[in-house]
Amino acid sequence: MGQALLGLGRALRVVLLVALALLFLIPFYLLVRNGLSSEQDITAQDWTFFPSHLRWSNVTELFEDPAVPMARSLLNSALIAVVTTAATVVLASLAGYGLARIPYRYANQVFYAILGTLMVPAAVTFVPSFVLVSSLGWVSTLRGLVVPTVFSAFACFVFRQYFLGFPEELEDAAKVDGLGYWRTYWRIVVPNARPAFAAVSTIVFIGAWNSFLWPLVIGQDKSAWTVQIALSTFTTAQVINIHELFVGAAVSVLPLLLVFLLLQRHIVAGVERSGIDD
Repeated sequence: MGQALLGLGRALRVVLLVALALLFLIPFYLLVRNGLSSEQDITAQDWTFFPSHLRWSNVTELFEDPAVPMARSLLNSALIAVVTTAATVVLASLAGYGLARIPYRYANQVFYAILGTLMVPAAVTFVPSFVLVSSLGWVSTLRGLVVPTVFSAFACFVFRQYFLGFPEELEDAAKVDGLGYWRTYWRIVVPNARPAFAAVSTIVFIGAWNSFLWPLVIGQDKSAWTVQIALSTFTTAQVINIHELFVGAAVSVLPLLLVFLLLQRHIVAGVERSGIDD
């Protein structure tokens, strides 16, 4: 009887997981289905699982649209996301390691002040940030899009919590060998903290890739558009280009899926050891 109930429980879990997986895949199915359809197939009253004729030419049309520089927008988003992720991870990990390991009388106060910035609404700092960036002449430049966003209080918090649980024996061995904090961080801590770096990198990369409001204000020239700005131009008061919007959204999702698939093994371990749920 017990074995039968155990088997039934496992079967129910499998059914539930399959149902949730299918539910999760519905948005991706809609992106592919509508992205390879014509305007008539998308807006038709009779729904079909896939149209009788898949329009692969929609992909070519997307990148050849003279009104929307999709290829340049994807390149801009990639540059912004990669540079922002690298800079944020380096700065936040250094700050987190310093707060967790370097003795300092006011370390806790500094940490609480950093956490306090998380409670400041983004709308409060948006206008001053724009005025500063504009006064520096960084409008429609990579510097203006990246520099104001490179430090993350959340990433600093995650690294600090992770380093608090980092084995001190490894660092003690480094100190015996004559290494200071700086070389201990680069030679001992960084190579053994891959889960935390993977988790934070994924979160920051997704946030930078999906950012809309700041790139919309700073990237005023077409040459500085990101992919999110480019997608928004397909649905305006003057133009409604549904099939290019869907195929563009499908293309823009691919880098995020690739990053997640490459780093998924480390993400859960990094979040668990960071103490976010504590």
